[in-house]
Amino acid sequence: MENNKRSGGKSFLVIAFCVVILLLCFYSHYLINQQTKVSMIQMAQWQSSIEAEYGSSETEEVSDEASEELSEAQNAEAALPVMLEKCAELYAKNKDFVGWLSIADTKIDYPVMQTPGNESFYLDKDFDKKEDANGCLIMDTDSQVGEGTASAGYIIGKEPSDNLIIHGHTMKNGDMFGDLSLYADETYGKEHSVIRFDSLYESREYEVIAVFESEVFAKTDEVFKYYKFFEAETQEAFDDWYDNIKKMSLYDTGVTAEFGDEFITLSCCAYHTENGRFVVVGKRIR
Repeated sequence: MENNKRSGGKSFLVIAFCVVILLLCFYSHYLINQQTKVSMIQMAQWQSSIEAEYGSSETEEVSDEASEELSEAQNAEAALPVMLEKCAELYAKNKDFVGWLSIADTKIDYPVMQTPGNESFYLDKDFDKKEDANGCLIMDTDSQVGEGTASAGYIIGKEPSDNLIIHGHTMKNGDMFGDLSLYADETYGKEHSVIRFDSLYESREYEVIAVFESEVFAKTDEVFKYYKFFEAETQEAFDDWYDNIKKMSLYDTGVTAEFGDEFITLSCCAYHTENGRFVVVGKRIR
């Protein structure tokens, strides 16, 4: 009987111990689950905050890029050359208009036209493209007037040619280049030494450096041809042109030039020889 009591007491202790162990296991598992849930919540919150921060940074970066692009576009627009008011009005009427030539106290005060596809188009047409024996002053098709200004910088690839050549008729009434031959007189030449040419974008001034007579030669003639000089690509090329026009000049103008200068050449018909030409060359001073 007593043995049965002892055996029953041991069984109770074993069962109680097992219950305690089981409860501890359940409690530990509960704690672990709770900690896992907390960690997952914290992780989710951290990830959300990182994504929010990254997204904000990316937005700011995109915004900065857009701002920079807009700024560049605005700067590019601001950098585009603005036409002189009087030139803009004429250009709006005729896109062949490239500038205005004038010499104080002379009849030379005319628009200058350029038609690369047909240089002779304005030989017998006025500014409005109507028939006119006087024609217009014509910028040689190999001359590039230039887009922009010297002060602000010309558009790349649109810089002025080293030498602009303008052709015009020698009209008996003095119109167009009818009075250009008056430069044969040294006194007259020095009293009218400044030639003004306004491109579409800027006003330029040139000082006369040479006045001479020449002619249009045959293509096969191996002689100096003033009308073939547009770019001084080398010092040698410049020297050849410069030495020749100075040697041919009817008088010493007292004005010199050097490699790198810009020039304007006014050319008209002359009658000292067949296909004769009277020529005035100016060096840019402004």
